Amino acid sequence: MRQTSTRLTLATRGQGLHEITRDIVRWVDAQGMEEGLLTVFCRHTSASLLIQENAAPEVRSDLEAWVARLAPEGPGYAHDDEGPDDMPAHLRAVLTGVQLSIPLIGGALMLGTWQGVYLFEHRHRPHRREVALHLMGE
Repeated sequence: MRQTSTRLTLATRGQGLHEITRDIVRWVDAQGMEEGLLTVFCRHTSASLLIQENAAPEVRSDLEAWVARLAPEGPGYAHDDEGPDDMPAHLRAVLTGVQLSIPLIGGALMLGTWQGVYLFEHRHRPHRREVALHLMGE
C-alpha cells in the first residue's frame, strides 16, 4: 500500500462550473497505481466540488440556476464582507460539498461514461483555487 498527494491550482473565470477531470486523470495516471481511492478536496469555503454530467451543457446551466435560486444574492445576510455574493457563496458550498471520493479500479478512476469532476466557483470575480488530491492504493 502506498499513498501520494498533490495540489492543483486552478484559475477560475468567475462564477460557474469549471471541469477539472482531465487534470485529475492525468495526475492519477502518472502515479501508476492499479487499485485505490482518490480523495479530492477543495480548500475554500466559497467554492465546491461536484461529479456531474459532462456531455450536455444544459445540465451545468440548469444546476447553476438551481443553486442560485436556493441561495440567492441580495440583502438580508449578516455576512457580506466581500460583497453581495459573499454569504450566498458559502451557502452554495454547503449545498454541494468540498470533498469527493473516487475509486480507482484497474488503473482507471471509476467515473461513469458521462461523469466529470467540476470545481464550482460561487464568487463572481475570478479566483485562484486550490484542490488537494490524495491517492491511496497499490
